[in-house]
Amino acid sequence: MDAPEQPQIYLITPPAFELSSFPDRLARVLDRAPIACLRLSLATRDEDTLCRAADALREVAHARDVALVIADHQLLAERLGLDGVHLGDAARSVRAARKALGPDAIVGAHCGASRHDGITAGEAGADYVSFGPVAGAGLGDGRLAGDDLFEWWSEMIEIPVVAEGGLTPAHVAALAPHTDFFGIGEEIWSTDDPAAALDTLRAAFG
Repeated sequence: MDAPEQPQIYLITPPAFELSSFPDRLARVLDRAPIACLRLSLATRDEDTLCRAADALREVAHARDVALVIADHQLLAERLGLDGVHLGDAARSVRAARKALGPDAIVGAHCGASRHDGITAGEAGADYVSFGPVAGAGLGDGRLAGDDLFEWWSEMIEIPVVAEGGLTPAHVAALAPHTDFFGIGEEIWSTDDPAAALDTLRAAFG
């Protein structure tokens, strides 16, 4: 994903959803605002569940020219004709994923709050690096990706960066000058009206 002039939305699915209803909820959100990319990020490791979800969401996303990547399951990305993979293990799998998926696939890496991991992922061929959470419970050791990390990255590194995890309008407003994408997921899916919740966050982009 190329770095945009203004921050764009990188939409993340909930960790679990009903396949009978979620594609329609997703379609309403995709029709409400420009979305740069969609990440299928289910907690389950059941292959049948993942495949059925990917098939359903690919139809919704591709009908609107939105790229669909899957969290961690590189082999399914290949098999199901998805646009790429989002890796949750920082830089460790980036090189192998790039080699397997080819130069045109999207390969992203979540690097927690580590500058070093982000740089290493970029050198290994990641198209983007995501940092987070920016607020909330933090990582396993309680760490958060602070504003200073995004400020430093935007000044020093050309690889696009995603801010995700615990976003509020205040966080969005503070980070908008320093991030390329906002990874938005539970912030909207946990509400009764995800499209309206997305509007609230978008209003803070500036």
